[in-house]
Amino acid sequence: MREKYYRKKDLKRFFWPHEWKKIYRLANPRQQFTLSFLIGTGARINEARHVKVEDIDFKRKFLTLKVTKVRAKLKETRPSPRTIAISTQLTRQIKKHIINYKLQSTDYLKIHSTEGVDTFLKSLAKKAKIKDWMEFSAHNIRKTFGTYLLALGVNGYKVAQHLGHSPEILRIKYASPDIFSFKDKEEMKNIIGDVYLRLREDYIRNY
Repeated sequence: MREKYYRKKDLKRFFWPHEWKKIYRLANPRQQFTLSFLIGTGARINEARHVKVEDIDFKRKFLTLKVTKVRAKLKETRPSPRTIAISTQLTRQIKKHIINYKLQSTDYLKIHSTEGVDTFLKSLAKKAKIKDWMEFSAHNIRKTFGTYLLALGVNGYKVAQHLGHSPEILRIKYASPDIFSFKDKEEMKNIIGDVYLRLREDYIRNY
């Protein structure tokens, strides 16, 4: 018998920094890498799973997502590769992951599947005693990354460009950046690393 589809109640739901830290601590090493990659890039699972070692520029700290979502509303008929900045923190984690798994340049990074992430994320959220644990899926990680960037002063257009969708989506489906405290923002910086600095206009002008 087919399972009843679970309908999310809060489409803007993201992980508060303290929630994310609890979940990350409960995860095993491979789960932690998948979580770090997703929260550090904002990539969709399918985009992340198609990243190869050769798609990453470790010196300049960016990677290319070669398999991306085809956006019918924008009249796209084929995937449009997207090159995005990554943090110093994530760059180090990827290097360590490559060494641990002895990956070659043409190998994928061993990111969990959508079903895999959805399953272990709900399990970890439940263990972390997050009351609406059933609300979470891989997409909430992407939403968390975008919300953190906005909260840390990144221009909405740049956030949308990084995530590969329109600025209008940010207004409709993402939480307001004004709801966070100074402490929240400091914890966000620890979670996503310095990628927010690379995307901020004031930083780029003074770099």
